[in-house]
Amino acid sequence: MGSSGGRKRASNGQASSGAKSSSGGQPASSEHALDIDPEHNKSGLWGALAGLIVFALIAIPLSAAFSFATTPHSQQLFAGRLSEATQGGYQAFWWLVTIFLFSLPFLVGYGVAKLSVKSLTIVGSIIVLFVIAIMVLGQVFVF
Repeated sequence: MGSSGGRKRASNGQASSGAKSSSGGQPASSEHALDIDPEHNKSGLWGALAGLIVFALIAIPLSAAFSFATTPHSQQLFAGRLSEATQGGYQAFWWLVTIFLFSLPFLVGYGVAKLSVKSLTIVGSIIVLFVIAIMVLGQVFVF
């Protein structure tokens, strides 16, 4: 009984050493594909990609918000209470929208790259609250 256990260990040791390639004990190519290397973490690249995608999606609303914020005469384009609002309130509203839209790709990219699930939930909640605040301000001006 004792000798058979020794033979199993010896055969297991030979089998595991046979799986290694001849280049100094590196794992075989099939094992190398499953190796997770923490030094080559790609989360920064995923964050940049997510930010770039978000920026592409908001490019037109961002340019429109910027043009409304910098051209006070565009207030006449909106009928109703928005055209009756003060010029300062109109510009402040569109500057808030512009700043939020401009910061959104950076926030999304940073969130994807660095934050945990709990932190992403908190940041998402803050963004949702900011969007609700903008919508409320818009409703105050429009209706």
